[in-house]
Amino acid sequence: MTDRTFTLNTGAKIPALGLGTWQSAPGEVAAAVEYAVTHGYRLVDGAYCYGNEEEVGQGLKAAFAKGIKREDVFVVSKVWATYTTRVEEGLDKSLKSLGLDYVDLFLVHWPLLMNPNGNDDRFPKLPNGERDIIWDYKHPETWRQMEAVLATGKTKAIGVSNYSKKYLEELLPVAKVVPAVNQIENHPALPQQEIVDLCREKGIHVMAYSPFGSTGGPLFTAEPIVEIAAKYNVKPATILLSYHLARGATVLAKSVTADRIDANKTVVDLDAEDLKKLNDYSDQLTKEGKLQRFVYPPFGVPFGFPDKP
Repeated sequence: MTDRTFTLNTGAKIPALGLGTWQSAPGEVAAAVEYAVTHGYRLVDGAYCYGNEEEVGQGLKAAFAKGIKREDVFVVSKVWATYTTRVEEGLDKSLKSLGLDYVDLFLVHWPLLMNPNGNDDRFPKLPNGERDIIWDYKHPETWRQMEAVLATGKTKAIGVSNYSKKYLEELLPVAKVVPAVNQIENHPALPQQEIVDLCREKGIHVMAYSPFGSTGGPLFTAEPIVEIAAKYNVKPATILLSYHLARGATVLAKSVTADRIDANKTVVDLDAEDLKKLNDYSDQLTKEGKLQRFVYPPFGVPFGFPDKP
């Protein structure tokens, strides 16, 4: 799977498989990145919010020292919610941690603003413990700054993350540059088809995170996934990754162990019957109101997702 790519609306190629680094423990990230990049992975996804970009940078540096070329690795970072009114500053912080002159893709992590002058750089809180959010913030204002940093060359492309259909429809009429990517939680238990369809219509590439559901892989035991895995004599993880390839999306697989990083490179070409079985499963969950979103920080902001309006 590591040699498969898609073409962004910028004309650039983006790998179909990437290494995710969210929640990777300190002391493990650098080695995981180095191993993945020297064993075929060509996309590494990170973010300032994850608090481990310095280690990601160490892993990249080690891989480059072994002969991997910088231009052959697609590096993603994101501007965090405390920096959405000072995008270039946020990007500069990430570049410094990563030890890079540019990233290949820079995303708006979430469409909100948390207090940039609050009591914490990443997660400012009010005295009552709630997130310190600036409620009159308008998310298209951040996009103007994203377009400005694109012009600096510090990122090769810009995009969004966790944008619903509603938020995309608010952004697109005022955007001079159409987002190259929308990174969303995506798997058969959360197909987010209305977002995927709009992105396809507008030429926005979908990048799927949490393809296994969450830590521990709760989707590994879902009946249709188990059935299709048995058909191909592969593990459920392979089917969940292959699902995105069949949908034309890039998928992020997070792991810090060499065996799993290698295993996640394996995919199968799902046929029409397989996809129908998975889509029927998604449709049934939708009908029953049992869609499962595993990543939803307690912002208290109505982001307009169909399962969490």
